[in-house]
Parts: sequence; C-alpha cells; structure tokens
Amino acid sequence: MKRITALFLAAVMIVLSAASLTACGNKTSDFKVGVILVGDATEGYTKAHIDGIQAAAKKLGLADSQIEWKYSVPETSDCANAAEDLVDKGCKIVISNSYGHQNYMAEVAPKYPDVTFVAMTGDFAAISGIANLCNAFTKVYESRYVSGVVAGLKLKELLDKGTVSKDATPNAYDADGNIKIGYVGAYPYAEVVSGYTAFFLGIRSVVSNVSMSVQYTKSWFNYEDEKTVANALIDSGCVIIGQHADSTGAPTACEDAVKNGKVVFSVGYNVDMLQAAPTAALTSATNNWEVYYEHAIKTVMDGKKLEQDWAQGYESNSVAITALGKSAAEGTQAKVDEVVAAIKGGTLHVFDLKTFTVGGAAISSNIVDFSYMDFSGATPRVVYQGQQQETVKNGYVEESVLRSAPYFSIRIDGITELNPN
Repeated sequence: MKRITALFLAAVMIVLSAASLTACGNKTSDFKVGVILVGDATEGYTKAHIDGIQAAAKKLGLADSQIEWKYSVPETSDCANAAEDLVDKGCKIVISNSYGHQNYMAEVAPKYPDVTFVAMTGDFAAISGIANLCNAFTKVYESRYVSGVVAGLKLKELLDKGTVSKDATPNAYDADGNIKIGYVGAYPYAEVVSGYTAFFLGIRSVVSNVSMSVQYTKSWFNYEDEKTVANALIDSGCVIIGQHADSTGAPTACEDAVKNGKVVFSVGYNVDMLQAAPTAALTSATNNWEVYYEHAIKTVMDGKKLEQDWAQGYESNSVAITALGKSAAEGTQAKVDEVVAAIKGGTLHVFDLKTFTVGGAAISSNIVDFSYMDFSGATPRVVYQGQQQETVKNGYVEESVLRSAPYFSIRIDGITELNPN
C-alpha cells in the first residue's frame, strides 16, 4: 500500500512540475517589452540601443514579436501617448532612450504601478517618489577616457615623426604652445562636459601640452551642423576631433580634410566610424547597452523590483571602444588593454584631482545639488528635492555613483567652450 501511495504521489509531482514549467513558459511567451526611441537605426545613438535590446532579448529567449517599437518619438507629449499605447499592448516594461522623454514617462508611470518604466539617461527617478520609474546610464566617460588615450598615442606618433611641429603645422599650436584639439558637442550639459573632460584627460595622459576647443551644435543629431562645426575646428588648426554628437558628420569632415592634405584624425561616438572615415577614424567611444537591457528585462520578467539608479562601466563591460582604425599608432591596443585593466582594478580614476586644475589651482571638494530643477520660467524652481552631496572621494571626483546620470560639470583648465550659451 505504501509503495502504491508513493508511486501515486510521484506521478502527481511529475504532473505538477510539468504544469509549473508550462506556466513559466507561458509567462515568458506572453511577456512584452515596449521601447520608445528618439530616432531610428539611421542614427548612431538609437542604433546602439536597438542593438542592445535585440541582443538582450535573444539571450533571454524573447521573440521579435515580444518587443513593441516606437521609432522617432519626439520629446513631447507624443512620448506619453506612446507609453500609454505600449501599456495597452501588454508591455510590462516600457523603456525610453532620450533624456527629454523623462518627464512624460514620469507622467504616465503612476497610472500603471504594475508596469516598470525606464527613462534612460534620466536623473530624477530616485527622488521622484514614483516607485516604478527607473533611470539608467553607463559610465561612458570611462571609454571616452580610453578613446582619448588612443588619440593621445596618435598625437605622440605625429610629434615623434615631425608630422606635427611648429615648423610643419604652425596653425596646430595655440599662443601658449599647446597643440590644438577640437570637440563637437551637442549641448553644454553635465553628460557632455563629463565626456569631453574625460576625453581630454585621456589625451593629456599621453601628451601633456594640449588645449581643447569645444563647439556646440545644440542638437544631438544633425549631420550638416556637426560637419560644419568640425570643419571650423579643423580650419582653426585642430589635429584631433572628438565628438559627443550622433552622426558621421565630424568623421566625414576629417576624412575629407585628410584627402585634401590636412593632418587631422577623428574619434567618434556610439558606432564604428571606419566606413565614414577609413583613414581619419581612430576609434569610437561606445556603450554596450546589452548588459543593462538584459539585466533590466530579466529582473522584471522574474517579478523583481528594478533599482531606480543603475550605472556601470568597464567593470561589467558596459562600455568599450570600437575597433582601432588603420591609422592608430603602433602599440595602441596594448596600451588600451593596460588602461582598461587599471580602470577595472581601481588604480586609475578618470577624474583624479592630481590631473587637472580649475582657475590655475587644484580643487579638493565638489558639492553637487541633486535636486531636479525646472528652468523654464523666469525663476528656477525645485521640482524634486535632492540632497547636496560631496562628489570628491579619496582624491578623485566620483561620477555616476551618487546618481546614474552624469553630474560632473567642472570646467577645468585647458578646455574652452566656444559657444556655451
């Protein structure tokens, strides 16, 4: 009798186990991800997000039909409408990829507490009081620093060979004898300031006597404007052009200049620029969005709560540089590996206080107010109250630690913003 009972119970357990597996399978097959994108695959920044989401979905076993895409959604109430539609379609996580989407995601999120809303690159989720609103960013400043090292090694090679010198390229030097670097920026936001400062410090870790001019396009993606700004910087004598803008405009300008006999090289952003600038492109700083998207989607699939601030860099391979171009200096890859290992090991900090000054003096403190402000009126007002916090720790400025979105906005010596207003 006991044996029969045992066999019966075993059979029941097998049936229950199979039912459980079927239920889990159905749960996975029914799960949907909603994505709101400011652009489409023709724009580097958005393409990087698309690639990351698709790679994450494949790893998690999600079918293409389980991802709902909203392309080219402007930073207006259209974003709120898109989010509402994605919830109506059954999405359990809704992701937007542009900073200007954040307010609209915050508007919709409280209506649907069982849906997780992720405003990528946003900065107020943790202080908003909206439990299902999250922010995420990468520590892309780390890969910008590494891309700066690549540029610095190229510049050193040019100096060693005499290709760049006061006799051969007099226009490449400023009045103080520093070699001119140019940077095409989108807006004078902390994200851009953090990035161009890291890039500059990476170059200066190899060649110390450099100065950098930053010119803003006041747009994240505008091919013609980015190309025009890059050409202006090249004409002023800059021999390296970096960028925090999303098109191939700047690399194309560099490639055209090289064909016309000028000495100039490009460091891009988001995607490999070698097709646009096979000779001028050295590398691009990039994000590996797959790491975060796999984490975020799996967390929600598993019924767990997603953290409201997430930021990782080389420690999880969430950032990188793209393949080195044929014009990169000899020995560049070995140096890149060395620098990345130092960042991962915690022996190199990008914003080390010993590597820069402000107004000719070293700094020892940098307090940031993490409140979210509305600057649209005559008088700025606090929308979400944050704390004032010290960002200097152990001799360096921490970045993307106290909040995922960048907050390094120190204007250091050696860098000039040509049109900050």
